[in-house]
Amino acid sequence: MSKTVETEGALETRGIEQVPDHERTAKPRELFPTWVGANISVLLLTMGASLVVAYHLNIWQALVVAVAAPVVSYGLVGLIGIAGKRGGAPGMALSRAVFGQRGNLLPGSLIWVARWGWETINAVTGAYAMLTILDMVFGLKANSVLDLVTLLVFVVATFAISGLGINAVQRCNKYATYLFGVFSVLVLAYLVANTDWSKVMDHGAGSTAAVITGVGMIAAGGVSWIPSAPDFTRYLPRTASSKAIVGTAVGGAGVVVLPMVLMGAVMAVSTPDLASATDPVSFLGEILPTWIAVPYLCIALIGMLLINSMSMYSAGFTAQTLGFKVPRHWAVSVNAVISLAFGGVLMLVATSFMGSFIAFLSLLAVAFSAWVGVFGADMLRRTEYDGEAMADTTRTSAYWYRGGFSPAAVAAWAVGLLSGLMFTTSDWFTGPLAKNNLIGEYGLGWVATIIVSGLLYLALPKPSATTAAPDAEAGEAGEATAVSRDRVTVEV
Repeated sequence: MSKTVETEGALETRGIEQVPDHERTAKPRELFPTWVGANISVLLLTMGASLVVAYHLNIWQALVVAVAAPVVSYGLVGLIGIAGKRGGAPGMALSRAVFGQRGNLLPGSLIWVARWGWETINAVTGAYAMLTILDMVFGLKANSVLDLVTLLVFVVATFAISGLGINAVQRCNKYATYLFGVFSVLVLAYLVANTDWSKVMDHGAGSTAAVITGVGMIAAGGVSWIPSAPDFTRYLPRTASSKAIVGTAVGGAGVVVLPMVLMGAVMAVSTPDLASATDPVSFLGEILPTWIAVPYLCIALIGMLLINSMSMYSAGFTAQTLGFKVPRHWAVSVNAVISLAFGGVLMLVATSFMGSFIAFLSLLAVAFSAWVGVFGADMLRRTEYDGEAMADTTRTSAYWYRGGFSPAAVAAWAVGLLSGLMFTTSDWFTGPLAKNNLIGEYGLGWVATIIVSGLLYLALPKPSATTAAPDAEAGEAGEATAVSRDRVTVEV
C-alpha cells in the first residue's frame, strides 16, 4: 500500500470518512496478497475432506469444486470492491448512500453481529493451531486453562495487527503469502510421494447435486468478505482497472483455495475422521512429519491471525457506521472482546467444531447476501458517492431520503433475507422451504438471497437524494428539495 496512506507501518487514524484523491495512489496488484491472506486457514483442508467424506465426491469432482467456488465468491468480492474506488470509503459507509442514514443501521447491525461469529471461528481455529504446535514441540497437552490462554494470545495478537490499520495488514499479508507458498509446495510434494494414489483414484463419484452443494459450501466462506471489499480498495484511484480489481480477488483466493481443498480431499482418503474432528487442526501432526507439520502450522497460524485481523479491521468501520463515536482502532476492541468470550464457550462446550462451523457458514452467507444483492444492484446505476452526504448523519444529508430510510433498499433487503432463510438448512436452523426444492438441497440459500433482494431492489422505485426540510425543532417548516448530489447513470 502506498506510503501516502498516513505513514507506512504507523497507526492508521483514518476512519469511515472518504479518502482524499491525493492519498489514493495504491495499485490493484497490491490487493493480491490481501486475498491470499484472507484464505490461509487450515479450515479449507477440513472442508476439502468434507467433500470426500460427507458429500462422497471423487478427486476430480473436488477439483471442480475447488476451482468454481473461489471464482463465484471472489468474483463477487471483486465486483463489489469496485465501489471502493468509486467512493473512496469503506463498504458500510458507502452503504449509507443505498439504504439511507438510518436504514443502513439494519443491515449494518446484522453484518456486525455475523462478524462476531466469523471472528470467533477463526480465533478458535488459531488457538487449536497453537495447542497443536505446543503439543508437538514441547509435549504440552491441551486442557481448559491452556485452551483459554492460547485463545487470549491469539485474540490479543489479532487486535494488535488490525488496530494498527491497513499498512500493517497489507505488509503482513505480503510476507505470509511468500511463506505459505513455500511450505504449501513442501506439503504437496510430501503428499504426492506418500499417498496411496490408487485408493484416491478408485474413490467413487458423487452426485451432481453433491458437487453443487460443495461449491456452495466452499463459496459461502468467500461471501463473508464481499461487504468488506471496498474497505481494501478505497485507496485505489478512480481510474484503477475494474478488471484488475476482480482479477486480483479471484486469483489471490484461487491460489490458496484450490491446493488446500485438494489437499484436504487427498488427506481424507487416509484420515476420514478429519472431516468430523472436534479439533480441526491436530490431524496435521498425524499425517505430516514434524519437520513439515510444525512450520506449516506456524504459517497457518499467521494466516488465521491475518484473516481475523482483516475481519476486525472491517468490523471497526462497521461499528463506526452504527454510531460508535470512537476511533477505528478502539472500535476494533469491541469485536476482540466478543470473539474472546464466544471462543471460550466454543472451545470448552462445543462437541463438533466442524458441524458448528458448517451450520454457522450457511447462516452467515445468507446474512451477508441480503446486503450484497441490494448494494450490487445499486452499483448498476450509481458511479459516484457523495463523501459529504455519507458523513452527514442528520436530516440535512442527501442520503436521508424518507425519514432516514430508502424504502426500496430496506424492503428488498428484508424480503431477500427472509427468502434466503426459508431456503436454508443447517444443524441449527431449517427453513420451511429448504427440504423440498433444488435450492435447499444444494445449500444455495445465499444465492437465492442475492437474486431476490437484487431483482426486487431494481423493480422498486428509488427515492432521489434529497436535502431535508429546515429543523422542525426550531419551529421552521419547508419541503425537502431534491438535489442531484450523486452522479447516477445506467452502465451498459
